Amino acid sequence: MANTSSQTTQKPPASGFSGFLDRTYHISERGSTLGREIRGGLVTFFAMSYIIILNPLILGLTPDSTGAFLGAELATGDPTAAGAGIPLIAAATALIAGVLSITMGAVANFPIALAAGLGLNALVAYTIVKMPGMTWVDGMGLVVLEGIVILVLVLTGFRTAVFRAVPAGLKTAISVGIGLFIAFIGLVNAGVVTTPAMFDYVPGNQPGTPVQLGTSKSIDSLPMLVFFLGLLAIIILTARKVRGAMLWSILGATVLAVVLEQTLEIGAKNQGTGAGDNPAGWNLNAPALPDSWVQIPDFSLLGQFSLFGSFGKIGIVAVVLLVFSLLLADFFDTMGTMVAVGGEAGLLDKEGNPPNIQRILVVDSLGAIAGGAGSVSSNTAFIESASGVGEGARTGLAPIVTGLAFLLSTLFAPVVQLVPYEAATPALVFVGFLMMTQVTGIKWSDYEIAVPAFLTMIVMPFTYSITDGIGMGFLVWVIIKIVKGKGREIHPLMWVTTAMFIIYFVLGPIQDLLVG
Repeated sequence: MANTSSQTTQKPPASGFSGFLDRTYHISERGSTLGREIRGGLVTFFAMSYIIILNPLILGLTPDSTGAFLGAELATGDPTAAGAGIPLIAAATALIAGVLSITMGAVANFPIALAAGLGLNALVAYTIVKMPGMTWVDGMGLVVLEGIVILVLVLTGFRTAVFRAVPAGLKTAISVGIGLFIAFIGLVNAGVVTTPAMFDYVPGNQPGTPVQLGTSKSIDSLPMLVFFLGLLAIIILTARKVRGAMLWSILGATVLAVVLEQTLEIGAKNQGTGAGDNPAGWNLNAPALPDSWVQIPDFSLLGQFSLFGSFGKIGIVAVVLLVFSLLLADFFDTMGTMVAVGGEAGLLDKEGNPPNIQRILVVDSLGAIAGGAGSVSSNTAFIESASGVGEGARTGLAPIVTGLAFLLSTLFAPVVQLVPYEAATPALVFVGFLMMTQVTGIKWSDYEIAVPAFLTMIVMPFTYSITDGIGMGFLVWVIIKIVKGKGREIHPLMWVTTAMFIIYFVLGPIQDLLVG
């Protein structure tokens, strides 16, 4: 596995508190330094901080089947007040991400941070709570149930055994595929790659390409310019071996974005116009100076879930199917993230397994339980943690720093909102490059592993799903083994997971038949 950050000669551990940290987290032993761990943790936080804004938008602007919005009644007394619960969701999102990230670092000593999982929150908002009679408290109860089930699978050793049964070549492909995926996420979130109007198809007109550069196939806005300058800064600083290249780039791009936004606003006011010459706008966060720098968080959303309320509303069959959907996505997303981050950090053994697998998976399983109990959806390992590893992080101290930053953000949310996507996402694109270098670990002359590996790598970004990519690779690998008469080489657990993926890929029609 590639270890792309430069390594320094190990020095004798320092005395005092820094020496204690060094011994506790094996910082020197893993070729890192205290400074790298802190910078890596901060870079990871900035790369993940969008979840504090995006998760409330997904959960807080979607009504359940009764017309109620998450947290609205607690905030205003009116459950139908759209978006009223967003501040509560934001506070709970940051709090739980902070606690779980610190727990991961302290318990598993692995450089992965956790937060509310994208895709999982969308499944809750757009599918689960939309089913007849389902409410937000019922939906979050299903998330808690999923977390309990997956925790049992970990404690019984099943989840760890599945991970170890995956061939090393596929583990490498998962890591490379996730690298491509997070690079694509960075480009999309920054508005560099956009979806044109081909989906507003008019009969008789020739549809365009599914994606393109910007809104007009060109760099047509100041936000896009900030993104490319931020990416160029990372490349130049890294080439010149400047420590903290990603963190300096994020901070510098944010300052530039704030200056540009202030200039545009002043110009617009002087001319009596709108937002100024910024046609595409900023993605998610506009870097405008806040009226207040501190905000008292409201955590009243914690504990708003019903563990068994859904059974009487949609029936046990529907509950099982929905819990299975959440479980499978959680199960394999985390596996892919462990491989990708561990490979980039150089922490995998010769079989592609990270240290402390059981502890990592236990904390991740607790993340689902905590996320549901906090009404912010399942929390899971974030692939953006790879950006901190790219900055040099190698130990659990980095996610502890990330977690502390999340906890501080509950008070300083306006400061976090200063960082636009365009300033943070260049780090994701560059980390995608770093993870891509692991592709040399795949034996491309052997079609038995090369073809499944290729499909794993391309399906992830093209479907915007880690789980879909892993599932496609597993299925094709098993099929090739069968047709070549090598079925005995397939680990029993690979048969089990392949069967699970077959169900996963046809889950929609199954739900329509059994639930509808």
